[in-house]
Amino acid sequence: MAETYWKAAAKALREKVKNLKSLFPDQTKITKDAKPVSPLAPKSGFPALPRILGVEFAAVEAGIRYQNRKDVMLVQLAPGTTIAGAFTRSSTRSGCVRDCQTKLATKVPTGAGAALIVNSGNSNAFTGKAGDKAVAAITNNVATALNIPVSRVFSSSTGVIGEPLPYDRIITKIPQLISNLRENAIDMAAQAIMTTDTFPKGSAATVQGEGGPIHIAGIAKGSGMIAPDMATMLAYIFTDAKLPQASLQKLLSRNINATFNSITVDSDTSTSDTLILCATGQSPAAEPKGTILKAFETALHGVMRDLALQIIRDGEGATKLVEIRVTGAKTNADAAKVAFSIANSPLVKTAISGEDPNWGRIVAAIGKSGATADRDRLSIRFGDILVAEKGWRNPKYQEKDGAAYMLQDELVIAVDLGIGRAKRSVWTCDLTNRYIEINADYRS
Repeated sequence: MAETYWKAAAKALREKVKNLKSLFPDQTKITKDAKPVSPLAPKSGFPALPRILGVEFAAVEAGIRYQNRKDVMLVQLAPGTTIAGAFTRSSTRSGCVRDCQTKLATKVPTGAGAALIVNSGNSNAFTGKAGDKAVAAITNNVATALNIPVSRVFSSSTGVIGEPLPYDRIITKIPQLISNLRENAIDMAAQAIMTTDTFPKGSAATVQGEGGPIHIAGIAKGSGMIAPDMATMLAYIFTDAKLPQASLQKLLSRNINATFNSITVDSDTSTSDTLILCATGQSPAAEPKGTILKAFETALHGVMRDLALQIIRDGEGATKLVEIRVTGAKTNADAAKVAFSIANSPLVKTAISGEDPNWGRIVAAIGKSGATADRDRLSIRFGDILVAEKGWRNPKYQEKDGAAYMLQDELVIAVDLGIGRAKRSVWTCDLTNRYIEINADYRS
């Protein structure tokens, strides 16, 4: 009887909260015409990012797909800038991605400058030779205009797949982009790369180096089609550190798994995922080594993690930020299998959306993951609340406690498998009606 009472009470509480939310449609109920900022967006808005010496930004309206909004951005990088990258491993990756990968494997001309050019609204993916022609035309025109080798011009495109890119609209805007270049326009660049994003994403850090400060500033876009596969979005990070290319690539590769490769909105990897890290060497500080290099890597990791979590906070239709924390796994691979099985489960994500503490769906997700697991050794927690252990629900667990916890905007679902020492945390969001609306109407 007590259990039935508390289930009814929890259901009544959820209904009351939903009724209260309905009184504020601008924040919780989104129509097709209205596009308010995600309720999980940083309350302080776009952060004040430090200027990175040797980097200039510009953004313009080119009308690629969107009207009355900036949709192309250009970044000019000082001579001697080193560049590292990570990209989607999709077998249908775009021409931009393939071109960037080829150029990063090419020997860099001594003292050459570099540039990034990015458009939103059209991904230029699965467009055959026409897509390759578009990439070549855009990068060649930028190279000529800036007097740099074309092998040092990196492009990205994001948006609808399978439609030819009207690259002439970008090319005609190159003179305007160049005339608008300035160090303090990174915020406009962040806006220009957005698609279904509801807010621009930025993050920064500063490390005290030997001889002066070392700055890091990054921007990213991402909202849907987010799943781990070497990048999972578009992101561009800049630092004035003096770092050779090989060292820069190692730093990026070491930190991608626990950041951008630990987020998922919908389990779908994009054809265009790109992460580029640029080091201009313009800081007065010496090349970071020893403890300073460790501090720099920690700061870089923090920027990457912050940008990754902002993408989840802007997950299409998201109202909950959820960390899936798995410990006690037999292997790292098993920990990842369990974490992503839970994070990508539509049943788990819809229960979270409905603020229903349905831990049985978590049990099911663990079981289907393919990882080694023992029913009688695993435990499940909602935050600090022990929900289940030893093959059964915790006798002290009360449904009302789980229901109250689910009302929070940020949640932690913790699973300890009890059979090893491996662990993995991933971040996801809930699955709402708004996600369906956005993706059902994406091309209309």
